[in-house]
Amino acid sequence: MPALPIYLDNSATTPVDPRVVEKMLPWLGTRFGNPASSSHAFGREARAAVEAARGAVARLLNADAQEIVWTSGATESNNLALKGAALADGARGRHLVSVQTEHSAVLDTLRDLERRGFALTLLAPESNGLLDLAKFEAALRPDTLLASVMLVNNEIGVIQDIAAIGAICRARGILLHVDAAQATGKVAIDVAQMPVDLMSLTAHKTYGPKGIGALYVRRGLPIALAPQMHGGGHERGMRSGTLPTHQIVGMGECFRLAGEEMATEVPRLRALRDKLHHGLGALDCVRVNGDMRQRIANNLNISVMLPDCDQMIAMLADIAVSSASACMGGGASHVLQALYGGEPAPNAIRITVGRFNTDEEIDFALDYLTRKINECRARSPAPTAA
Repeated sequence: MPALPIYLDNSATTPVDPRVVEKMLPWLGTRFGNPASSSHAFGREARAAVEAARGAVARLLNADAQEIVWTSGATESNNLALKGAALADGARGRHLVSVQTEHSAVLDTLRDLERRGFALTLLAPESNGLLDLAKFEAALRPDTLLASVMLVNNEIGVIQDIAAIGAICRARGILLHVDAAQATGKVAIDVAQMPVDLMSLTAHKTYGPKGIGALYVRRGLPIALAPQMHGGGHERGMRSGTLPTHQIVGMGECFRLAGEEMATEVPRLRALRDKLHHGLGALDCVRVNGDMRQRIANNLNISVMLPDCDQMIAMLADIAVSSASACMGGGASHVLQALYGGEPAPNAIRITVGRFNTDEEIDFALDYLTRKINECRARSPAPTAA
């Protein structure tokens, strides 16, 4: 019997890898210097650690280290990218394009810009969660300044064709922002090949600490991002504030490990996820949400097509899963509503396996979920005869 409860909510956050903790600890103790203090050894030591971590993050993306700007996480990165680009040069255009299934950190930022006078188009995904490229291209206008499309959806795990979307944007001179918070360590990212201008990143989805992220800003960007935080001119004027060396070191280490271990970790996670998929998919009341082919290896999002099961997740005491993004605050999933054409989505469970899950845990979770779903079936009223 595995230790309970079993954590299967790795899209909400991941546990910090012990190897990452080990790298961070000295920077919480004797190595306390301010990276901006270059006049003495304490500051220079911290600055060297920050730059080494910047290089590690850049290598996972095949970017240049100077294209990485530190932030407090993907939410701040999204704000800096979208507001920074939109407010940098209004003469380039005032039309923004995105997708209804984006993370709230993107959608809420875009709606704020809409309140400031920008025009906003939010595209509906196809029923599998993917964006129709023809519909995307048709939505672009001569005054479109920027498009924002996430690489991996945080709820259903589908992978958008960012290379094709970027090519469409680049041909029209439109900036492309990509929220890649859920992608690092799960899919290969090569910004030297992807036509991406801005990319948001975070550490805590990749076995690193919370409270630290980064924004990739393509070298040669035709605008200078308008900073959203002022005071000190840190990070080349794009993001002021004293850098948290211990967190930055943690992000660098978790991204380094992700790059080294993806080739073995992704197939292992896919095998664990597929065991759950095949077992739960055998139940005729279970439906998978989102495309299963163009999807990250560790994500399974299912709907239980039975009445009277809306409280089931609250009753799952022995496993930790979710019904929607952790950022929804317990509200209805706008992602699933978009997949179901705006109609209320049926009861959903997001299961995301992670680095520290075992075969024994997955076997237990499959049996446990099957029993709970069958209990719901037993409570559900039988269909009436026509």
